[in-house]
Amino acid sequence: MPSIDSVALSTGVRLPYVEQGDPAGVPVLMLHGYTDSWRSFELLLPHLPSRVRAIAPTQRGHGDADRPATGYRPEDFVSDVAAFMDALELPAAVLVGHSGGSYTAQRFAIEHPERTLGIALVGAFRALHDKPELHELWQAVAELRDPVDPGFVREFQESTATQPVPAEFMEAVIAESRKVPARVWQATLKGLLDAEAPTATGTITAPTLILWGDRDALCTRRDQEALVAAMSGARLVVFQGTGHAVHWEQPARVAAELAAFVGAGSEGVGILSPPTAS
Repeated sequence: MPSIDSVALSTGVRLPYVEQGDPAGVPVLMLHGYTDSWRSFELLLPHLPSRVRAIAPTQRGHGDADRPATGYRPEDFVSDVAAFMDALELPAAVLVGHSGGSYTAQRFAIEHPERTLGIALVGAFRALHDKPELHELWQAVAELRDPVDPGFVREFQESTATQPVPAEFMEAVIAESRKVPARVWQATLKGLLDAEAPTATGTITAPTLILWGDRDALCTRRDQEALVAAMSGARLVVFQGTGHAVHWEQPARVAAELAAFVGAGSEGVGILSPPTAS
């Protein structure tokens, strides 16, 4: 397992994170989904070439990060990303966002275009408030009490994968979700459901890669096509027979797509290059 560091942010929270790769390489900041942690990217990280500077934080309220009483709206997570980049002295980065983290990546790209080299969206939503399945999930989440029912957590996490994933990895993911208190489950999901779709509030001009599994029960093909239509030059890559957590089910292929996107693939070409400090 990669070594875990932590950093105190100007937003008042301390976040754990893991980092690997060339410190001079393109920074790739990985934002996990709802109730996950940096470990959501644990299967992916070993497949990335060393030329990628991969950084995966655990976001507020999740895993072993600080759990403030408030601050779980998408804009709060965006503020943390900006503060995290400041703390690590990153002038700009590629943002990879999975599921709920895709909302953060999209909003960050709109609000901080000068700091966004590109975004890669994995299992991404165009909007959440129009998803009946998520409103049904809210009905269950609204009733949660501490300690959160382990059976509920297991069912929630196992539902995101269609193809088998290593059993020890799934157990680790479930254990991380069990660290999340009921109030954070509730506040984070409520914030996502209440928020306007990022692409309805602004324009994303950064290069965009969209990775989607065609058996994703939450994010439809229509979502992906709407995202492509809302972004100039976005590219959609479809993973056949794969569910919502594409990077769990096909980590090697996702890593190859990301490496090519940032220009760190085997051919050494791409659309991005490392940022220079101003």
